[in-house]
Amino acid sequence: MAIPKLGKMVRLDSIKEVWNHEATSFTPWLAEEDNIQLVADAIGLDELVVEALEKNVGPFRADILCKDPSSDRFVLIENQLEKTDHSHLGQILTYAAGLGACTIVWIAKSFTSEHRATLEWLNEITDEKFNFFGLEIELWRIGNSEIAANFNVVSEPNQWTRDIQSAAKEIESSQHTPRDLLLREFWTALKADMEFNKSKVKTQKPLPQSWTNIALGKSGIYLVAVARVKKESMGVHVVVNGANRKTFYDELFSQKKAIEDEIGIELQWLEMPEKMESHIKLNKENVDVVNKQSWPQHIAWMRETIENFHRVFSTRVRNLSINPEDS
Repeated sequence: MAIPKLGKMVRLDSIKEVWNHEATSFTPWLAEEDNIQLVADAIGLDELVVEALEKNVGPFRADILCKDPSSDRFVLIENQLEKTDHSHLGQILTYAAGLGACTIVWIAKSFTSEHRATLEWLNEITDEKFNFFGLEIELWRIGNSEIAANFNVVSEPNQWTRDIQSAAKEIESSQHTPRDLLLREFWTALKADMEFNKSKVKTQKPLPQSWTNIALGKSGIYLVAVARVKKESMGVHVVVNGANRKTFYDELFSQKKAIEDEIGIELQWLEMPEKMESHIKLNKENVDVVNKQSWPQHIAWMRETIENFHRVFSTRVRNLSINPEDS
């Protein structure tokens, strides 16, 4: 048997050879969907949705403001392409005071022992409304391959891992009906199918409920895949809610023809002004969700429809304008 030849991982020292400026180079790179997911993975979240770059918080401008869709909490990211300093520490404290309740992620080339100890102290003295993370960014390369970024956690809340595990156990130990367990099994099969087919769309952790959410790149707008046992139907919807609901829905509706031409089918557009959210739907009827033998065809339809919606809507959603009072 031939011995495989493996490449050697080499860590690169000069970060500024890749990103020559923090605000104009590194921050825009980090805000891209695939790259912000690296941060989410590092701190144990399913995903992060970028809300704004260079967001005013008190007298300072925070580099990236995100939302954690699972909790609807703010996650603020402060970048530093050098060793940590007192100036950035002061900004982090200002952000915490200005936002009231949030997770703050301080990214730097390296952390001094004093600043690492300060983050640990902040996590100890603040309540569960605040979480402070320290991430060191590393650059690696194997042979002549492309450079890869890695985020190494050097400080995190003491209870963070324990709380995540506790929440997971609570969900698992809850009493669920056979219908709930069937739906969780269905979403698990969908997630496995999407991963097997190397889909670029990330679904949330399968839960015992009739829907699963998928981020579209902006807080308040997301895809939801639904599977209804009693109504024997399934579908994929764009949900628009929040303070800018009408503005966002109207802007998407103005592109109705182009959107439906790209998707290849007419959609159901429901503004629903009397409710808190608007929907853009595509449903499939006469679906026996209980019959597992029919799952392969239903899951294939669901995956293809989710990917189609994500392809057509994601860029449009990220480019939606925001009302000045909410910026």
